[in-house]
Amino acid sequence: MNDASAAPAASLGRPAPPAWHLFVPKLITVLRQGYGLAHFRADVLAGLTVAIVALPLAMALAIASGTTPDVGLVTAVVGGFLGSALGGARFNISGPTGAFVVVVFGVIEKHGYDGLLMATVMAAAMLAAAGLFRLGTWIKYVPEPVVVGFTAGIAVIIFSSQIRDLFGLSIARLPGGVPAQWEAFWGARASVSAAAIAVSGAALATIVAIRRYAPALPGFLIAVVGASLLVTLSGLPVETIGSRFGAIPSSLPAPSLPYFEVGRIGELLGPAFTIAFLGGVESLLCAVVADGMTGRRHRSNAELLSQGIANLASACFGGLPVTGAIARTATSIRAGAKTPVAGMLHAVFLLGFMMIAAPLASYVPLASLAAVLVVVAWNMSEQHKLRHMLATAPKGERLVLVITLGLTVLVDLTLAIEVGVVLAAILFMHGMAEAVSLTPEGARVIVPDEDDFARPRDDRYSQRDALPEGVEVFQLRGPLFFGAAGRLADVMETMPRAPRHFILRMREVPFIDSTGVAALADFVRRSRAAGTHVIVTGVQPQPRTVMARMGLTDTMPGFTVAEDFAAALALVRAAA
Repeated sequence: MNDASAAPAASLGRPAPPAWHLFVPKLITVLRQGYGLAHFRADVLAGLTVAIVALPLAMALAIASGTTPDVGLVTAVVGGFLGSALGGARFNISGPTGAFVVVVFGVIEKHGYDGLLMATVMAAAMLAAAGLFRLGTWIKYVPEPVVVGFTAGIAVIIFSSQIRDLFGLSIARLPGGVPAQWEAFWGARASVSAAAIAVSGAALATIVAIRRYAPALPGFLIAVVGASLLVTLSGLPVETIGSRFGAIPSSLPAPSLPYFEVGRIGELLGPAFTIAFLGGVESLLCAVVADGMTGRRHRSNAELLSQGIANLASACFGGLPVTGAIARTATSIRAGAKTPVAGMLHAVFLLGFMMIAAPLASYVPLASLAAVLVVVAWNMSEQHKLRHMLATAPKGERLVLVITLGLTVLVDLTLAIEVGVVLAAILFMHGMAEAVSLTPEGARVIVPDEDDFARPRDDRYSQRDALPEGVEVFQLRGPLFFGAAGRLADVMETMPRAPRHFILRMREVPFIDSTGVAALADFVRRSRAAGTHVIVTGVQPQPRTVMARMGLTDTMPGFTVAEDFAAALALVRAAA
């Protein structure tokens, strides 16, 4: 069993795998392929590295969510182990993430911690059902402006929630909602602590300096340990984990099913849906990022099912919602992770840290953890992507991004997602009404879906037999928008080996959006890494304009825009 999806197997004439193939954990695949001592050594190093990163982060995220730091550690241990052991992504590291901070804080504030546990169990059921009903590929229906606006909005909220500890403000209970928080900050401005500013500033400067000059070092941990030593040795009057929360337990709590009130299902349905949506989207996005870094393929439905199980287990241990963490996953990959065992070991190392060093956590100043979360918020904002889309995307998509961001910060996360997706759908329908022309074959993209095992592959142009060696040609028909863009990633999987030149005929593509451009650019980058030069032909005015505005032109290495198919063949023969 390999990492390729079942559709390419069918397209190449091999028997299609059974449906249960979609739910096989990657750990099983790895063990069947052979797992040796070299793999284990690499996974141990990667697991230890990511555990060092996750240790301060898990505590900081739990505190920002309105709970205690030990809850964050429990979540990272339980969710991290099960997410890797049962997941459909080879490299995903699961645990608490910044995306959940806002939701969890709001649920605890309105429904109490029991309400959060119940909502997490409901979200776990939704995630498991989504996986079992094979909805994993539906992530492609969430358009890029909604994702960018939503994550940037969450970053703003996380930053706002850390102002109290950054400046040492005397606020007994931080209110929910950014406007209410800033009113509270202004009201408590006289209580600003110079000591807290010094500690948070030093921690922030340390993290930034390490990232710039020694990125291989664990900046978060070094900053937190350094701040703890500074406060302990100097006696600075700064609030610590111990002074606010008391001692941290050195073991996992006994598991038990959360108390479930049938009468509360209605009031918790909205929060549960938001948790499930965030958990599913972020985990699958994390898997896509990992695929891009490693060239592997994840099983989206298995990943959703595993996240449902991990969230249920986390709730049984009194933990927070769990999802794939993109930054920790990237750290694990860069540290040399080979298999899901790295994610399982990261959880084991965290448990070891918890059992051995829990008493030392009491000395950690909250100002240093606030500095950690400020960096998390900055990374999460993806300001480079935000600026790029605001400057280059079509006006309608920019409007969707801004509205989604504004609603996320000022109103409600669930409403922001709903409004953003609806607006994007309306814009898409308008674009289709303006751009789509009917043809006898209909408008479609000739690329397989992940779950479409038996789809025939006889759609290539008849000129294929006359092509020079090492050249592949595909015809793209219909709009390349957020609902179809993800299928481009599967094209190379249909070929037994990467060609020298890949010609993509786009004369029948009347419309492309920013997500389609991003998918095409990613396809070009991945093709270039495989030694393939991509040539697109017959690009219509609307796609050509959007591609040029977003930087997808002949200046991109490994990519050429040709006027027509004949011109593309001439380029190929000239390069031979």
